[in-house]
Amino acid sequence: MQKLFLSVHWESGNYPEKLVRAMHNSTRVISAWDGDKLVGLVRALDDGETVAFLHDLLVDPAYQGQYIGDELMKRIMSFYQNLLYVKVMPSDPKMIPFYERYGFQQYDNYSAMVRKHFL
Repeated sequence: MQKLFLSVHWESGNYPEKLVRAMHNSTRVISAWDGDKLVGLVRALDDGETVAFLHDLLVDPAYQGQYIGDELMKRIMSFYQNLLYVKVMPSDPKMIPFYERYGFQQYDNYSAMVRKHFL
């Protein structure tokens, strides 16, 4: 898993033990594999009724352009058809059109705030 996170230059890839615990503590984790190589992943946290937060949608750069991210989104969103909200905070503005294809909208009066705490 660490290699996947590092392949997209995410700081969290430097903390493999935390990544493993994060996956275990997530409500849903869906992964994509090429044999025994992890090439994509999406995870979510939800309350089962009103809201889900999508986290960590990532695809190894060597596998991008093969619709793996689209398939991961379709699969994770299939679990959340009856919730009131599904939220995502794209860390890269270039990803906004991708999420808009799945019905996500930006709101001018709403922006996420982040507190980083890397050791």
